[in-house]
Amino acid sequence: MYHEIDLRIDGKIAHITIDSPKTMNALTGVLLSELDSAIDEIEADESVVAVIVTGTGKAFIAGGDIGAMSKMAAEEAMAYSGKTTAVLCKMADSRKVYIAAINGFALGGGSELALACDLRIASGNAKFGFPEVTLGVLPGGGGTQRLPRLVGAGKAKELILTGAIITADEAHVIGLVNKVVPNDSLPGEALALAGQILKAGPLALGYAKDCIGKSGDLALSEGIAYERDKFGLCFSTEDRVEGMEAFIQKRAAVFKGL
Repeated sequence: MYHEIDLRIDGKIAHITIDSPKTMNALTGVLLSELDSAIDEIEADESVVAVIVTGTGKAFIAGGDIGAMSKMAAEEAMAYSGKTTAVLCKMADSRKVYIAAINGFALGGGSELALACDLRIASGNAKFGFPEVTLGVLPGGGGTQRLPRLVGAGKAKELILTGAIITADEAHVIGLVNKVVPNDSLPGEALALAGQILKAGPLALGYAKDCIGKSGDLALSEGIAYERDKFGLCFSTEDRVEGMEAFIQKRAAVFKGL
């Protein structure tokens, strides 16, 4: 079914591996379509709670499809940007938790895909950057919007307006990634992080992610009111009953997402 990605669902964890070595995992039209289908498949599986996204070879995602973009008219470029952002918004807006396990180059669209994930773990040899301005364009996959929300406007301007490439350690310092690990430890660390997430109630995870997402759009008083409503909604769930009873009984909770 898929040619440029690999999708594997193992119980409550889904694994998406970008596997297009000839293009260093660039976001071609085919890859975007396959990624879109894989996300739909994952979203339709109610058992999946966490999703790990990684790449093969030297790249997580080396960037957009420059060869194809070099031939695009303005209308085609807008459609390509729209397709990219639509796929990434599915990840960002999902109730499931997406973890980017960044194994190598994450440039342009690669960094933008990582930004659309909820958590980012990078191997020591990973590189990040938004080199679009050096090609006469700007980030078209949400980079100008998500990056300043994560690292602040000043640092976002520095990265986007210079097109500079930074190391994994530099990305960690500015808050672009949550953690940097040795190259060979990346798969295990991502899996361990997903395992921690699986201990939580899936409905609570979704509501919490939703509230955090609203924090950039709402005034503080509105955000607090939105959080209050979601907090109350948790108390109408079976998971809340199970979670609190398990705590009182000093046992591990068994959540059902109900």
